[in-house]
Amino acid sequence: MKELVAQQLVKYLERRGVEHVFGLCGHTNIAVLAALEKSTIKFVNVRHEQIAAHMADGYARAKKTTSVVLCHVGPGLTNAATGVANAALDSIPMVVIAGDVPSHYYGKHPHQEINLHADASQYEIYRPFVKRAWRVERPELFPEIIEKAFQLAENGRPGPVLVSVPMDIFSKEIDVSLFEKQNYHTKTLHKPSIDDETAKQIIGMILRAERPLFYVGGGIMLANAAAELKELVDHLSIPVAYTLMGKGAISDDHPLTLGMTGFWGTKFVNDTCRNADVILALGTRFSEADCSSWESEYTFNIPTTKLIHIDIDPNEIGRNYPTEIGIVADLKQALTVLNRVAKEMVPRGRQNDELKQQIAQYKQEFRKSNEEHIRNNSYPIRPERILQEVREVLPRDAYITTDVGWNKNGVGQQFPAYEASTILTPGGYATMGFGAPAALGAKIAQPDKVVVSLVGDGGFGQNPAVLATAAEENIPVVWVIMNNYAFGTIAGLEKAHFGTTHGTVFQRDGKPYSPDYASIARAYGIEGVKIQSAEEFKPALQRAIESNKPFVIDVEMLNVPTPTAGHWNIMDIYSPGKKVHHVSVNI
Repeated sequence: MKELVAQQLVKYLERRGVEHVFGLCGHTNIAVLAALEKSTIKFVNVRHEQIAAHMADGYARAKKTTSVVLCHVGPGLTNAATGVANAALDSIPMVVIAGDVPSHYYGKHPHQEINLHADASQYEIYRPFVKRAWRVERPELFPEIIEKAFQLAENGRPGPVLVSVPMDIFSKEIDVSLFEKQNYHTKTLHKPSIDDETAKQIIGMILRAERPLFYVGGGIMLANAAAELKELVDHLSIPVAYTLMGKGAISDDHPLTLGMTGFWGTKFVNDTCRNADVILALGTRFSEADCSSWESEYTFNIPTTKLIHIDIDPNEIGRNYPTEIGIVADLKQALTVLNRVAKEMVPRGRQNDELKQQIAQYKQEFRKSNEEHIRNNSYPIRPERILQEVREVLPRDAYITTDVGWNKNGVGQQFPAYEASTILTPGGYATMGFGAPAALGAKIAQPDKVVVSLVGDGGFGQNPAVLATAAEENIPVVWVIMNNYAFGTIAGLEKAHFGTTHGTVFQRDGKPYSPDYASIARAYGIEGVKIQSAEEFKPALQRAIESNKPFVIDVEMLNVPTPTAGHWNIMDIYSPGKKVHHVSVNI
């Protein structure tokens, strides 16, 4: 029996359990769209392919699954590229299926082909950031390729892959047995663990240490290992610091949780890490911002501090710091063994009440340092007040997406996360424009959870067409636009080092300018509120959540820098020896 490749592709995705495909139409992929019409799979239509990729990214994080993006040749593929690259740097599993030029037109430069350096080579655009890029050369090869694509995206260090399909191949008939053959291949690979001898060595080093510390990254969430982490922390009474991507791996109200490290970290957290004698690092790549540009006087003093590093990706072990013990393993498997061995070596566990008291005192002092800003009734509103009131209104298990700027940096430093995987932020690529569409993907993945997107006016302005998809699909996300009339963080950076804000603030006729995003929302058929005073914000947010509809809240915010005691050596590039960070920019 024979059937069109496009039809068999959709049936294959159904068998894999795919429930949503995110994308945008084009003449190269409409055979797949036509097949999706009769499918249980929901096609989520967007107005820009970057939106599709970010939605798929948020969906994959919230649902803990591999997401699927369908896009068009040429500009469709390049429009999606930023979102796919963001997923790559944050290790998010994603399969991108792209229409391509007809195979019989190779070399003729057909409509929308990119071929300045080679014919039929659009897939090469993605090579620098996807785990693998395929171009399907013959229809009978497609079933094996799509099976390999999912397996590679999901295993090892997860990440996106690209399958570029000439449009004529979508419309070719092949024997259904070629797809059915893939049913016999396992859909779940067993992942590597650690042996007891290695686990005893690790636990032994931790027990002998005077100031041991756990340092956790986003790999904990990718491995779904938060429960195993908490079990080990509780049994051994070890403090935990985290990366930006690791926020939520252990609850911020846990008595042994320190907080985020690096440039946006606090002095207490950074000093605790720097003075540790043994660090067990779990699922982190030790990125620049988290590690204060790897300069030993700020956050980590390795190798004076002995490092044990467990990660699924061997490339990350020893990349930025020398490692005493390096283990390639799945974190859930590894922590399961470590827990068992720790209970064998220390059956009754350990307690460190003095350390818990120190951490509690630090947290109390940190909260107190923000009280003045939180109580401030001036308008434009203080960002600290926005974050505080959002936390007060939201349930503990709500999802937050951020963009870049105060919303991302402030959330990492000041916004308590209580459950793993509920803070979705663009980490490695730090992509402006991520937060607003990622929230739609998260809400589709978790329809029973509250989803709020904290974004700046610069980030929301990147792709306001997210509102069209929200309206069409009735996706009840709340967007809080922290509006400072600027690319605020960069404006503060430029002002501090060069004395100007040229190209970073939004003005019209010399006065601060912003579109009325509440009115824009209403034009899309979505409720929108423009806040006029600090006291209006919290009730408006409560009303937005209770409405269970898409809702935009435009709130003016002071353009003040996120406080930091950390270090990022770009400051030394701009202003050598001056220890200058950011300054406020008045609008």
